[in-house]
Amino acid sequence: MGVEKKVKKSLLEAASQIELAAAEQKKAAAKSAKSVKTTKTAAVSGSSAGAGKSAAKASSQKAGVTEKAASPAAKPAVKTAAASKSAGKVTASKKASPQPELKPAQKQPSVPAESAAGKPLEKIEITRTSSKVKDTSSAVYDENSIQHLEGLEHIRLRPGMYIGSLGDGTNENDGIYILLKEGIDNAIDEFSQGFGDRIDIEIKDGRVKIRDFGRGIPLGKLEDCVSNVNTGAKYNNSVFKQAIGMNGVGIKATNALSSYFRAASIRDGKMAVAEYERGKKISSAITKAKPGVKNGTYLEFVPDSKMFGKYEFNMDMVEKRLWNYAYLNPGLKIYCNEKEYLSENGLEDLLVHEMGGKNNSIYKLFSYKGDNLEFVMTHTASLDKFVYSFVNGQSTEDGGTHVTAFLDGVTKGINDFFKKEYEQNDVTSGLLVALKIGLDNPMFTSQTKNKLGNVEVRAPIIKETQAAVDDWLRHNPDIAGSFEDKIICNMKARAEINNVTEKQVREAAKSVSLKIPKLKDCRYHLQDGPKGAESMIFITEGDSATGTMVNARDVSYQAIFSLRGKPENMFGKRKTALFENEELKNLTFSLGVQKDVADLRYDKIVIATDADNDGYHIRNLVMTYLLLYFEELVLSGHVYILETPLFRVRNKSKTVYCYSEESRDKEIKNLGAGAEVTRFKGLGEINASEFGQFIKPRKEGEGEDKGIHLTQVSIQTLQNVPHVLEFYMGKNTPERRDFIVHHLAAEIDA
Repeated sequence: MGVEKKVKKSLLEAASQIELAAAEQKKAAAKSAKSVKTTKTAAVSGSSAGAGKSAAKASSQKAGVTEKAASPAAKPAVKTAAASKSAGKVTASKKASPQPELKPAQKQPSVPAESAAGKPLEKIEITRTSSKVKDTSSAVYDENSIQHLEGLEHIRLRPGMYIGSLGDGTNENDGIYILLKEGIDNAIDEFSQGFGDRIDIEIKDGRVKIRDFGRGIPLGKLEDCVSNVNTGAKYNNSVFKQAIGMNGVGIKATNALSSYFRAASIRDGKMAVAEYERGKKISSAITKAKPGVKNGTYLEFVPDSKMFGKYEFNMDMVEKRLWNYAYLNPGLKIYCNEKEYLSENGLEDLLVHEMGGKNNSIYKLFSYKGDNLEFVMTHTASLDKFVYSFVNGQSTEDGGTHVTAFLDGVTKGINDFFKKEYEQNDVTSGLLVALKIGLDNPMFTSQTKNKLGNVEVRAPIIKETQAAVDDWLRHNPDIAGSFEDKIICNMKARAEINNVTEKQVREAAKSVSLKIPKLKDCRYHLQDGPKGAESMIFITEGDSATGTMVNARDVSYQAIFSLRGKPENMFGKRKTALFENEELKNLTFSLGVQKDVADLRYDKIVIATDADNDGYHIRNLVMTYLLLYFEELVLSGHVYILETPLFRVRNKSKTVYCYSEESRDKEIKNLGAGAEVTRFKGLGEINASEFGQFIKPRKEGEGEDKGIHLTQVSIQTLQNVPHVLEFYMGKNTPERRDFIVHHLAAEIDA
């Protein structure tokens, strides 16, 4: 059976098992409802004439209470079907098949129903909120005014406390990726404990399905594990060691922030299922599993559009996360939308990928694996260090105590071996590292777990790393020579940069007036606190575009820097040349990074050029300048491209701005006969009143064509940057000429 069929089979198996649970639950509910009816009839007929009326009345009142409690149960079934329909039809195979629905019983049973196995099912509870409106004009503030929110309600009320930013999927730390991560992390924890070597994932139309083949959640605790905050086995170190999700929230956040959430656990021939809408349980059941179905857990969820807006999973970002899982768990097979993610060599594969091949390292990879510390490292020709760090399988992009301790350990190991006092910057410049540690009680600086804060790990990591590096160099004298050559090269480069910083920056500062030429500054900057938190500088070209933007901007937080034309190509030039170029010198001082990128004056650097060949060339030249001299600004996510509309489509009553030909064609059809289409060929062709719409924040409820559209510049493979710059911005080569010929295109106005 091929990979594609295996993945589809596992997801369909889980879905069919849930359908079985729904059928069992319907039967049990019907049986219990019949029992309630029989009991009520007997109570009325068995009374005397005098007492019969009161007994019948009491029985009727009791029945009325039961009916009121049961009636809401019919509503979630309708809502579930509607929710599934609105979310789009999602199938696990190319042939369309209906989505399995787990509907709650139409009436609440007065006693627990029984499963096919003869064991009582948990009673289905429907929680309702009174629709009465209270008069608060004379409200009293006392003990009764203090409200207690259940765990999932609090997550929905304060999502930022649990998953950080909500977002719509544009950035890799947006909330929808945290929901996905929490679902996958549980499966990874099972693999790390030796249970299950495969995870199947499907992401389609905003709906996520995850199936693992671990032990499965204990059936009686499924609901607690997916809905009760601070419930889980990961508090017990004898069960889970070095698990990723240690805060007791994890998958509960996924449940709370999903419009639809379903969890199923299969263990030893039985299956438990629980189904929720926006954190409220709508059904649960325990039933027999089909013969031969493997143990494990199945999760399905749809992020709530009320929380995340019109979200979309960026599959490039998902793929990056899945590859990290593969590198950290060699031998684990992950299938997402039928694509396989598998690493045999773990962290070594990660570094080889980031370098663009083993040949780009100065010496062969150094791999070390201890009980709780593992790393792979090498040096490249670059002056920048890149550390890919992980704690218990979780990427810590912002580093933390484990990273600083590791770098200290490397420096100490080098100095011990060479009997020198090299500075850490000289030792680590150009260093490429993949580092992971295991820790029973990690403490992160945020719920998104991007930075480790445990100070007690410093001493043991320094000591172990120092000893490992010293021992490695003693057993590899040829590598030791290459290592020291790289350190000396770094020292010379640093001396040259320092010389530029101390002399030319000082001289350049004298020639730059307080009002920098071509800069139209804003009032508030990044260092001004909350008022400057969203500050941005647009780098544009030409007086026409600059004039439009200056008149359209919000002067409080939007600055404009105007290029005279195409800036100089700085590829292959030393940093000293940067301060000899008047225009780029002024841009550098405008950004405030002439001494240190930490002094950046704006949160966002936005390249705003025309969407034509000249505009794209200017983008490349500005990006070359940034990557050569201020690469950290790109790596830390400060650089963006401004996307402006290509077309305006309007009729007498409506105007729509389109960012693609597909959108244009759609709007022409929507507006009907008489629609007028305008093609914008440059920023200068858009008047200031119109342009203001494209550089201001989008208001709630506004259409997709409104508000600023920014594309963040990111680097997929860091070590490929020098090769890419050389190919596109270096001297002409036969390879580049061939590339241009094969990709030659002309834009012709019809």
